[in-house]
Amino acid sequence: MATLYTQQDKNIYKTWFLMAMFLVVIIGLGYFIGSYYNNSGILFFAIIFSIVMNIASYWWSDKIVLAMSGAKLADHDTYTDLYHSVENLSITAGLPMPKVYIINDPSPNAFATGRNKEHAVVAVTTGLLQILNKTELEGVIAHELSHIGNRDILLSTAIVVLVGFISILANIFMRGGMGGKGRDNDKGGGILAIIGIIFIILSPIIAKIIQLAISRKREFLADASGALLTRYPEGLASALQKISQVSTPMKNANTATAHLFISNPFGGASISKGIGNLFSTHPPVQARVEALLGDRK
Repeated sequence: MATLYTQQDKNIYKTWFLMAMFLVVIIGLGYFIGSYYNNSGILFFAIIFSIVMNIASYWWSDKIVLAMSGAKLADHDTYTDLYHSVENLSITAGLPMPKVYIINDPSPNAFATGRNKEHAVVAVTTGLLQILNKTELEGVIAHELSHIGNRDILLSTAIVVLVGFISILANIFMRGGMGGKGRDNDKGGGILAIIGIIFIILSPIIAKIIQLAISRKREFLADASGALLTRYPEGLASALQKISQVSTPMKNANTATAHLFISNPFGGASISKGIGNLFSTHPPVQARVEALLGDRK
């Protein structure tokens, strides 16, 4: 059975693997682009930039995510009940009290971020606080604390920076085109150009597949871990059902950060069934509820 710390070592490995793959992808892109344009400076820049981006994804990705989401530090006096829920569940989980942030958004949602449990953040929307009762809110908070305890937060937050940048770089290069500036008369250069184009097209696709696969598995584990933490899976199950019934997307919904949230920020009810679920950052709500409740439904 999954426990709060089941995936810690695995997630640390995945984080370092992701950063290593980012180095390989960016350096590879730099090599192909540099070869095509016959400019070795491009490869040198790619190496330096990939190292800088890896450092940034470790130290500052949480701040980037909070800024992108419009999250603000919550006032203790205004959100006393929320603070107490986070504090009590953190003690139960054996975790340091994370910082609490509020997103002024009517769409109900929440996420956790940070590079480790000592520098963690839990952010919730004002819409979430409005529609959930105490036990449901505790279920959501326990879910987010499970991401912290399982050390998902660095991995998922780093994905925002690294995967997002790969997509942006590929898009910029494809828009810029290759026409006429490369070694058009060089057969070897032409082959490199073709390989480079293929690589650039596949890079963001592969990155997105990694993002989706990691995200969906982690959501099921965080649900299970959160239920173990509160000892009341019905609370989280009810919260997920309420959240999924709101089709209004978040004001700052972004494909780069979508996998961080407890529910799809583009609107739970708008998610299509069947094959469409394969391309969602989150498992179907019904599957999550069934996993939580089992025979108690």
